[in-house]
Amino acid sequence: MVTLHVNGKAQQVDVPPETPLLWVLRDVLGMTGTKFGCGMALCGACTVHLDGRPTRACITPISAAAQGKVTTIEAIGGDQVGKAVQAAWVDLGVPHCGYCQAGQIMSATALLQQNPKPTDADIDSAMSGNICRCGTYTRIRAAIHRVAQKGATK
Repeated sequence: MVTLHVNGKAQQVDVPPETPLLWVLRDVLGMTGTKFGCGMALCGACTVHLDGRPTRACITPISAAAQGKVTTIEAIGGDQVGKAVQAAWVDLGVPHCGYCQAGQIMSATALLQQNPKPTDADIDSAMSGNICRCGTYTRIRAAIHRVAQKGATK
């Protein structure tokens, strides 16, 4: 048994230590907001926060996550910055198909928590690991700037 701290709640899971965090979240805990994309940490669809840092859940073994605090898309709206990011996403109509958007929101929230006034270069760097097949990158950048301009990151 491994104790995992997810979204502020301790969860007991009985899985091998090498099991990817993604599969524990989705298949064991029923938190399907975090998506499977590539399985190789290249697309960002599986991004969660581990101790506040964006982390690819598809390659993170549960043994590495057990000592930290995991935040998923299901709880990011409980954070002031996460809530502002989600609102900007809706206001600007960022998602098209929506598949990658949970990972995009998680990465954008982590960026704004660390850097409340990011430049375009900062945004491009922080978001470069998140792929959007629909090409909503300009709307993603605009939403991040909107949150920064509104000061929701203070």
